[in-house]
Amino acid sequence: MNSVLMNAVLSSSPDCGLLLESLSWSGDSCPGRERVEALTAFLEALGPLMTDPNATNKKSIIAKIESVLWTKCLPLFSRISAGGDTTCRENTAAACRLLSVCVPLCGEAAPGKVALTVLPSLQLPEEEVPAPGRLSVEVASEVMSAVLPSLSADEELTLTVLTSALSCVKTLPDALVSKITVRLLLTILSCSSGLRLNSILGLILEDLCHWHSTCRTPVVTERALLCLTALSDHLLKPHSLLSSSPSCDPDPRLCLHFWRMVQDGLTHRDSVSRKRALYLLKMCVALSEKAGVDCPLSPSGDDEILFKWSSNRSKLLREFWVDYALVMETLEENQVHVVRPVLNRIDTLIQTTVNDSQASGQGLFHPSWLLCVYQRMFHSENKSLMREGVCHLLELQVLQQPAFALALSQFIVGPFMDVLSETSLFHRSAEQRIGDCPELGTKLQVFMTTFFSSLPSEHRGSTLLQMIQQLCSKHWCAVPLLFLAQALSKLPPSPLLGVEGLSALREVLRCTMITHQVLLRGAAQCFLLKSALCLTDVSSVTLDDVFSFLVDFRADESLCRGTQIWSQTCEWLRDNESSFKPRVMDGEVTDADTKKETLRSYVQHEIYAYLQVPASTGHTEKLPDPREADKLARAVLLCLDMERGQPGAEIGTTLESLLSPLLHTLSRVSTNIYLPVRKSDKSLQLLLRLFQLGGKPSCRRVGEEREDVLMVATEKLILKLIDPILEFILRRLFGELQELFDVERAELYLSVLRQLVLLCDSASQHQNKIQKTYFPRLIKNSLKVLQEPSQEINSVSHQVAKAVAMATLATVCDLLQQKEIDIQSGFISDIKSLNEYFYLRESPSPQNLGNFNKRLLKPQTEDGSSDAGVQGLLLKDWGRISANFMRHQWICLSFLINAVGVPESAETSRSSETLRAALSCSVEALSLLPSDLVLPVLTFMETLLPQLVLHEEALCVEAVTLSWELVQGLSTNPQDFWLALKGFISMAFHHKLLKLTDTQSPTLLATLKQITAELMELSQSKSGVFGVLLQHCCETWLPTDRDCDDTVFSSVFSHISVLTEACVYGPVFRRDQRLIQDVQTYVEQLGEDCSANVAVISDNRDEQLPRTCALAFLVRLDSFKQQQHERLIGEVVMDLLKKDNDISKSKVRYYSNSLQHRVKNRVWQTLLLLLPKLREEFVSTLVQRVFEAGFCSNQASVKYLIEWMMILILVNHPQHVDSFWDCFSMDHEKTKTSACTFLSVLVHFSVILPLLKDKAVQLRKALDVILQWCFNHNFSVRLYALLALKRVWSLAKDVMAEEGDSGFGGLSTVIEACLNQAEAMQNTGNANKNWLRIQEHFFFGAFHPIRDYSVETIFYTFPSLSEVADDEWIPTRKFEELKGFPNSSPLSLRNPSPDLSQLQPGDWIQQDKGDQNKEDRWAEVQKKITPWRLGIQGQEPELQLVPQQRAARLGKLHGALLVVASLIDKPTNLGGLCRTCEIFGASALVLDSLRHVTDKHFQSLSVSSELWLPLLEVKPTELTDFLQMKKGEGYCIVGVEQTANSQSLQDYQFPEKTLLLLGNEREGIPANLLQLLDVCVEIPQQGVIRSLNVHVSAALLIWEYTRQHLSSSSVEANSNCS
Repeated sequence: MNSVLMNAVLSSSPDCGLLLESLSWSGDSCPGRERVEALTAFLEALGPLMTDPNATNKKSIIAKIESVLWTKCLPLFSRISAGGDTTCRENTAAACRLLSVCVPLCGEAAPGKVALTVLPSLQLPEEEVPAPGRLSVEVASEVMSAVLPSLSADEELTLTVLTSALSCVKTLPDALVSKITVRLLLTILSCSSGLRLNSILGLILEDLCHWHSTCRTPVVTERALLCLTALSDHLLKPHSLLSSSPSCDPDPRLCLHFWRMVQDGLTHRDSVSRKRALYLLKMCVALSEKAGVDCPLSPSGDDEILFKWSSNRSKLLREFWVDYALVMETLEENQVHVVRPVLNRIDTLIQTTVNDSQASGQGLFHPSWLLCVYQRMFHSENKSLMREGVCHLLELQVLQQPAFALALSQFIVGPFMDVLSETSLFHRSAEQRIGDCPELGTKLQVFMTTFFSSLPSEHRGSTLLQMIQQLCSKHWCAVPLLFLAQALSKLPPSPLLGVEGLSALREVLRCTMITHQVLLRGAAQCFLLKSALCLTDVSSVTLDDVFSFLVDFRADESLCRGTQIWSQTCEWLRDNESSFKPRVMDGEVTDADTKKETLRSYVQHEIYAYLQVPASTGHTEKLPDPREADKLARAVLLCLDMERGQPGAEIGTTLESLLSPLLHTLSRVSTNIYLPVRKSDKSLQLLLRLFQLGGKPSCRRVGEEREDVLMVATEKLILKLIDPILEFILRRLFGELQELFDVERAELYLSVLRQLVLLCDSASQHQNKIQKTYFPRLIKNSLKVLQEPSQEINSVSHQVAKAVAMATLATVCDLLQQKEIDIQSGFISDIKSLNEYFYLRESPSPQNLGNFNKRLLKPQTEDGSSDAGVQGLLLKDWGRISANFMRHQWICLSFLINAVGVPESAETSRSSETLRAALSCSVEALSLLPSDLVLPVLTFMETLLPQLVLHEEALCVEAVTLSWELVQGLSTNPQDFWLALKGFISMAFHHKLLKLTDTQSPTLLATLKQITAELMELSQSKSGVFGVLLQHCCETWLPTDRDCDDTVFSSVFSHISVLTEACVYGPVFRRDQRLIQDVQTYVEQLGEDCSANVAVISDNRDEQLPRTCALAFLVRLDSFKQQQHERLIGEVVMDLLKKDNDISKSKVRYYSNSLQHRVKNRVWQTLLLLLPKLREEFVSTLVQRVFEAGFCSNQASVKYLIEWMMILILVNHPQHVDSFWDCFSMDHEKTKTSACTFLSVLVHFSVILPLLKDKAVQLRKALDVILQWCFNHNFSVRLYALLALKRVWSLAKDVMAEEGDSGFGGLSTVIEACLNQAEAMQNTGNANKNWLRIQEHFFFGAFHPIRDYSVETIFYTFPSLSEVADDEWIPTRKFEELKGFPNSSPLSLRNPSPDLSQLQPGDWIQQDKGDQNKEDRWAEVQKKITPWRLGIQGQEPELQLVPQQRAARLGKLHGALLVVASLIDKPTNLGGLCRTCEIFGASALVLDSLRHVTDKHFQSLSVSSELWLPLLEVKPTELTDFLQMKKGEGYCIVGVEQTANSQSLQDYQFPEKTLLLLGNEREGIPANLLQLLDVCVEIPQQGVIRSLNVHVSAALLIWEYTRQHLSSSSVEANSNCS
């Protein structure tokens, strides 16, 4: 129509110039789109006239057209770039059409000039706003796309544009890359042909592959795949391999870097990149199959080939790649139940690869493709899917083949090790119990053994080294590292690790494990050491390398004397003693054949070298590195223990010979004034470490204690030298330590002093001398230093002397308190002098005690002092020295207040003032000291608080509150927290404080109750906290080692809530916390096989400890002899029943193993335990509440416990049987289902009946009740009633046999009929099965209420049989480990009968699970299709528009929304979509074929809407060109897809001209079309399912488009009206 109109205008108005000027616009104005389109149409009409040689004014018209080009068109692009309005896309499209018309009319040079003008704008400007005249990148790409068809003759400029476009792909933001690719690269290719096209393709492919090979990052992979997918139709042409000139016809399949790019894309984090990579792989496979030519044509040299195709094996190859694509597509689902069915296809892929490799030698399938599958699973967001991938790889049988093990080795040490660091993988499986090794841990052990055994021997060492180095590359959590170390320890012995391997293991010990939990860290150390012993190549390491390695294994965590790992190390050293690599000594290597270094010779040489120090320089030196002494002491002990195991060894002689240099030095330390201090210090360090490392762990089992011959011999040698050593230490402490270095040195001397004092326990003469001579000297000298007046200048020497003196006093006081020495007989006067020093008042104020909280002042470094620079650095740590000084004061004070009390005063009131002042000072100390140093203050307050609480309650409350805040602050510091917590609980819950009542100290009591609640809350996240409190309180109230004090016991009534809460205590931990606890339990159950269990001294932090402790306390009570005990048990029972009743009445529905279920279960377990301790009078008040509990809805485990409780009550107190019968006569609605509980009791009527009077009468009542329920409408109730009837009738027949009819004759006919009917249920399906099941159920079968009444049954067997979570089961050993737990009638600890423990858990109520036949391997797999391969014969190349007669019938206006559904193939979806488009007024619906409208399924959903909606036909293969054309018309291409840059539907504003591209039902939008999209819109989701139906998704977007434009139209209409 435009052309006809313009021809008419030109024919009627021959002045073209005038018309051109009238259609143009001024240079600084911005024309509307209609004017630009009109000018374009006019210039198009001028085209034929310009070719007419007879045309007039041709030159002037061309000049005017050039003026339009340079003064109108290009400035318009600049204004569009600067404007950024919503109509930018339509305006740009109109201007580009004008440009494409102008350029051909302006001569041959015009296209090049325009291109050179626009080219700089393709680079991203540094400034955010483009400079004047500069185009935006989006507009520049559109302009260049319009000009490129006219540049086809200028190859050089075309290549320049190509280079610039490729540069843009690398540098521009992500949002612009796809635009550059589509508008420039595709346009350049569409304008080229022949050899030139091949050349351009080759340049693009080479550039992208080179870019990826030099920078193999996810961003590069993503952009390169985008470009390759866009160009795939050009790159992957069917004739590529058939070309006569292969060098000019690029084939990506022959490029190694192309395939690496595809593999990187398959494992990319971005789903769209994965989709593009898989698309390229499919296209390559399809092309290879269609071409039928081998790829590559001939084998290349040494280059790796990732993709091969053989024409004679195309069927096998096609099946392999179809399966491969299926697996990769299914993995996108991220749901285990969807992915699991295709895991067997991975096995098929692997087996195909193996078989092909074995058959052909080289193989058509590279193993790296299989690794992409695993890596994709490892990267899954779903942890369960990640775990499936790991377990699948661990069970790979193909790894038993050396070639495949080698091919996968780098993947194992790389991505596989990365995914193994995920802690959540190591959760135990559902069928495993607490304490079992996690499934993954077990599989990992087998895998490691298989993998390394299969590797070629020459590669094992390097692979293992890489694996260990991978452990150092990042921080590994405790659980993965533990199980990986355990797997390595199971490898068969072989020489794989050298010096580099030991260094890597040391790095793991030093860096990776420092933050792990102590027990797990110790266990991992044990496994790593076992690995080193098995895998070290002793011929490549020296003994010095070995002991340098061993020094990093901590004695208090793993490598401890007396443990299994220590014995294994000794044995390993003995077996390999002559095989170690000789050391380089004095520049020469010892003769390997004749001078092999023995362990003893090594140790002797090291001791001599260790004690050889240079002469003293006269300056104070730093303390020698203690690690040297640690290394040497461990070598000495290992050497001696190794030789001790040899026959005929004399350990005493060997020890004295070996240690002679050390003994000689120690004998001269006090007399040789020329002995260098460094040598003395090193000898003391070695002595200290020998004793510290030589002592065996104290947690040995009873009966295993044997005399340690080695340490006894060592003690004898040292006792001979004890006097010179002590004299040297005293001399050094008495004034020779004056530098900052000496503070650390004093710690060494005092540690040695402590060790020697402990050593003298067995030598009375030395012990007396120490107490009567050395201790008084130490106290007097230290007091003398402390009492010296302060100097004007705080010198280093004076302050250091004070610090050393206070540390000495603290050591002496601690030793005196620890060894409980009777000071009255020794040096009482010195102790009193020390006491008076602290309590000396500097002022008459009663609040001040002169030497409490005495502080050291920071000294000034004196000029000219030695090592002034280093001393200055040490002064930065003066705060720690000062804090320790104050801590040492409180160590002394806590000893003194217990030993001698407060100094005697003439006035009693003065003494109380002193106590108050002391408590005030202790409160002050809590605020002054670091949290980890407050323990001595807490110990001091433990003695002081009970003396002041009645008179100074406020101050005591302040002390307790502040102490608790400090302990809470230490909760993240396990090293100090537990000691501080114990100290706090001993202080705050002192037995004298527990006795307080509300009238005596209401505030303090409330504070303690609040702290108790906070302790329980803290225990929810930190296991073991509540257990510390319970152990302390229970031992206080009812001691196990002494008689009970009634006044102390009575305090339990003030804190009964603590006891009640403990009975039902059990925190609900997070999944990660539960994992740590499960693994710790597993390690503990390894016993002595894991030396960490022996070496690590840990308290019982089991979360079940509070319960077991409270239960043990209650069981030990004697309610029949002690009135207080009876009262306590009664109150606990009533509180527990109230808890159960509160849960039952709450509105909250609880599920199996929920917290409510667990609490109810614990309540009834406790009540069952306490039942024998209840008096008959109390049971009478209790029985009705027990029966009422039976009417509540309870979980199965609770129900069994209540029923058992009822049975035992009726057995022990048969007078309550009438109350039991009354339960059956209650309201029918109330007993509708709960009747099962009472019928279950009647099943066990055989244990109740012998204790009842009038047995026949009771049996008649039972039968009358049961028969009523045999005809109940509820099937479960009928089953219970029939079972009870069977059991009770059996009892009745026995009575009839003994006593005659007894009135049962009339019932016999009815009863026998009921029972015969029940037994005859042979062909009634589930009814028969359930009848058999209920009879076999443990509660009605093997269980006997009287015989099986034991702690084991209540707390372990019943929970396990009633499917309670296994963390609720309490093993009997936990009760046995508690002191004083009784094991006698009527409640035995273990069950005398094994019948119950041999049963399997289960409940008859569960429904039958029919056997499911295994379906075909494809049954649950949704097979994907590839729309780009759909070909419909007889396609017409032109687009078919809607017939004019149908358009004429349209009764309403349509919007500008164009919906493209060419990729959808289901007629039902298309029919519904057609109906939706017609209702909301879409401009047209595009289908792949108009034949769909005749399909009956289409018509059933379209309901004739196709008659009122324009329909277009575009084949899937034509979509690229169609979308490009619509882009040129100004349409915004919108797709529904989840990508990294997707916009949410609720936030996106649809342009008026929108084209909505819909994806295929299963595959979505193909990868080659993704880059054509302008916007990806995603629909917000909250559910689990990943996607909506395509018609539903389209309807949501169509409505949102309509809603936005309806509202904008209404706004516009309202504004026009106004």
